[in-house]
Amino acid sequence: MACMCGRQQLFLPSMCGHTGVRSWTRPSWRCGCKVLLSDSARLPLCLENCRRSCAANGLETVRVLGLTWGEVSPDLVLLPALDIILGSDVFYEPEDFEDVIATVTFLLKKNPRAEFWTTYQERSADWSIEALLHKWQLQCASVPLISFNANSAQLAGSTLPGRHTVQMLIVSLKTKPLVGC
Repeated sequence: MACMCGRQQLFLPSMCGHTGVRSWTRPSWRCGCKVLLSDSARLPLCLENCRRSCAANGLETVRVLGLTWGEVSPDLVLLPALDIILGSDVFYEPEDFEDVIATVTFLLKKNPRAEFWTTYQERSADWSIEALLHKWQLQCASVPLISFNANSAQLAGSTLPGRHTVQMLIVSLKTKPLVGC
């Protein structure tokens, strides 16, 4: 994985609570990234909460936008050039999978060198984005969690019971075959 320092990042969605802003946004911002946070344009209270969380964490310069998966809005079209699109657990509800992929595809076509870095928890063996990646002409590479010391039973300090299989993928426009997805 490439270094993220100094790069333009968009968080989809932003995990706009205080913990999400502190855990994800602040480290990116501190290493010189230009950070954009987003959540559904249909959730103005969530967006306002994100702005308050940024202010409480000294991140007043972080821009917060309303982007709704599957919808092409002026805010989406007018986004600045992006290097990395980050999405933590955005593949939560199968009925949203294609809207997420459509939004990511739009952003990747607008920013052909960008990548979508995403993690997700496997909730069902029947749920997959593989057919959608093919349909939208995207490719992905699986990132072993051990490569960044995230392969422990208590991932990120979680004490939730049971086994949780978490995957990390890097998705990009299809240019050549990749192995692992």
